[in-house]
Amino acid sequence: MHDIVVVGAGPVGATFALGLADCDLDVVALDARAPGETPRGDRALALSHGSRLILERVGVWRTLPAQAATAITAIDVSQAGGFGTMRIDAREQNLPALGYVVSYRALQAALDAALARTRVDLRYGVRVAGVSGTPSHASIVLEGSTEALTARLAVAADGAGDRIEGVTRERHDYGQVAVVAKVWMDRPHDGLAYERFTASGPVALLPEQDHYGLVWTQSPDDARATLALPDDAFIAELRRHFGARVTGYRRVSERRSFPLVLERARPTVARRVAAIGNAAQALHPIAGQGLNLGLRDAHELARTLVETPRDAIGARAMLDAYGARRTLDRRAGMAFTDGLVRVFTGNALRWPRGVGLALLDAVPPVKRAFTRAMLYGWG
Repeated sequence: MHDIVVVGAGPVGATFALGLADCDLDVVALDARAPGETPRGDRALALSHGSRLILERVGVWRTLPAQAATAITAIDVSQAGGFGTMRIDAREQNLPALGYVVSYRALQAALDAALARTRVDLRYGVRVAGVSGTPSHASIVLEGSTEALTARLAVAADGAGDRIEGVTRERHDYGQVAVVAKVWMDRPHDGLAYERFTASGPVALLPEQDHYGLVWTQSPDDARATLALPDDAFIAELRRHFGARVTGYRRVSERRSFPLVLERARPTVARRVAAIGNAAQALHPIAGQGLNLGLRDAHELARTLVETPRDAIGARAMLDAYGARRTLDRRAGMAFTDGLVRVFTGNALRWPRGVGLALLDAVPPVKRAFTRAMLYGWG
């Protein structure tokens, strides 16, 4: 019997496994992809400064190529058609950056390479059919195999939450999609990100290398029409929709879309099993909280296990202690993200939104507390 089996070695699962690499534990990590493969291609990930600290602790951040991480030094927040703005600056927190836009492919490659240098048994090309628990062990059933792996604890990460016995997955469809693209401007971005709230939903421009990464919330019908536009017409529509807050659009490429949903596991711990990352929650991309919340799951669970005697790994008391550590941050992070989507969509609450943004920007202690929660979590 293994000590721990990790289902999914994407950014969250790999970070968790690396957090245990220096312990005298038998850790197996399973991943469906082939070695070196990124199953959904490259994409931009928004990482907070707190997530950078987690990746530094597991020895990964320093191995990222310099061009793979673009610093976000300030965020300009506003709403279309109404007053009220807020600017969050890294200097207010005495930090070099609020966060970073990181290449998914580069981060995954760095995590894979780091795991290869440890005692963790990383197995590629393995698909998991189901995860269940007994009072004495967890059972991990593999597709195409009549035998199951057993462990003191199974940790489901990166989307495996629908295959855990005793855990249900709730799903709320926002009825929206995110149109994403790369957008070049006629001037350097200087690390400034934009979050713009509009009647149809939020629009974000995230600095990435020599361009911006666009995340544009639309209805499915509007998204289909927008994606069908020629590049010049797409830019003209983005300029009209975003308003005068940003100017100088030059060209666009790599346009695509994906549906926006909120998913959560209930509960996140079951008998001999814990769900972290996307297996525990998948959030709307507004405010870029999803992956950061998952990395904090990984960090806290690894920290709990480091403090736990081997014989107590996976026991009810250990899982309850971990769950208690994560409850406030998870609930607050989901409520914050979901609340932003609901409050900052449509025109009915334009005046209260404007007042809220203006007050938040004008009261430094509140603004600092809000920013720290965004960077380090709500716990």
